[in-house]
Amino acid sequence: MFEKYFEFKKNNTDLRTEVIAGVTTFLTMAYIMFLNPVILKDGGFDFGGVYTATILASAVACFIMAFYGKSWPVGLAPGMGLNAFIAYGVCKGMGYSPDQALGAVFVAGILFLIISLTPIRAWIINSIPKSLKLGIGAGIGLFLAIIGMEIMGITVDHPVTLVTLGNLKDPIVILACLAFVSMIVLEKLKVKGNIIIGILVFSIIAWVADLSKFNGVVGSIPPMTHLLTFDLSAGLTAGMATVVFTLFFVDFFDTAGTLTSVANVAGKVDANGKVKDIDKAMLSDSVGTVAGSLFGTTTVTSYIESGSGIKAGGKTGMTSLVIGVLFLACLFFAPLATSLPKQIDGAALVYVAILFVRNITDIEWDDISESGPAVLAMITMPLTYSISYGIALAFLAYALIKIASGKANTVNPAIWVVAVLSFISFAII
Repeated sequence: MFEKYFEFKKNNTDLRTEVIAGVTTFLTMAYIMFLNPVILKDGGFDFGGVYTATILASAVACFIMAFYGKSWPVGLAPGMGLNAFIAYGVCKGMGYSPDQALGAVFVAGILFLIISLTPIRAWIINSIPKSLKLGIGAGIGLFLAIIGMEIMGITVDHPVTLVTLGNLKDPIVILACLAFVSMIVLEKLKVKGNIIIGILVFSIIAWVADLSKFNGVVGSIPPMTHLLTFDLSAGLTAGMATVVFTLFFVDFFDTAGTLTSVANVAGKVDANGKVKDIDKAMLSDSVGTVAGSLFGTTTVTSYIESGSGIKAGGKTGMTSLVIGVLFLACLFFAPLATSLPKQIDGAALVYVAILFVRNITDIEWDDISESGPAVLAMITMPLTYSISYGIALAFLAYALIKIASGKANTVNPAIWVVAVLSFISFAII
């Protein structure tokens, strides 16, 4: 049945290869099951409810990608960066409740879904300068890094300098640092699942050394506390406009960038540079975001880690199907998730931050009118603790620089739209 539906012969693959590819990708992205609840809990979400929602949203999104975008061997799950934006920026920073935040996720998902069905999709993808996209991505990485280092205990609050060095003599902080180093080493050695291996190994050490409480491995499935609790009215308010835009913007371009990268690895780019069936993949991604908000978690997106499964031979949606099944198999591991020391989770977050930042090499550094706004986005996000402020300031700066340097006619209309909206958002703060 699978062979016929996914056209194994046509795609020069087989069931065994697809299963291996699915397992490979799952191992590289399984960390999200543990990190997402930890991050959203800080924003007032229920840990157990988010754990279950994360798994179900990931599984459903993978199944949609498997059966609708069936030529895409891609894994999907709640995205890193936007979950931190919701927890620390929207809930803790702006004072919104988890239900109100989920309302914004739902609205952004619907907006993404609508645009994925229209030609506007291609216009938007081509409108944002490459350097600005890369700068925003790196800024999200630095935002994750400052959060991760705080969770690890490496940095702490300070009344004068705002942040300072934490207690590096604390055994659990030392273990977290070693966990981070191990993830880097395992990646260098090309070991699949380096993040999840680092988390589990050093968590076991912490349990044995009595530095953290062990609650068990398996148990009952946590209730879906946030199921259908999203506040749609909040997501449609003027105050939430910048939040919705940020969720949409980051998800849209993160998805487009990820799918393009995956397409290059999978050989899905034709001689004219067009990506085959990208409309189906983006539509699957957007439906996943809507489903995630209904279950009670943040924006679902395609994972760049899917490239590991493709390199292992994955060529069809069967790979996505395997990833979804493996997520479902983890529903009963909630006790294990609650046992992981937050400091070691923080180490994984800092490691993920590196993956976001490393693409800055592709920024047009020789043209300061391009690199300047990109760097502004990078430094604004962690220092203001807000992804949305970083995006807004970067677009405003980009538009003003182009006007002042006499190159306004080279700017895509979409830039002007976002710049004006950014100015308005700052004016009404």
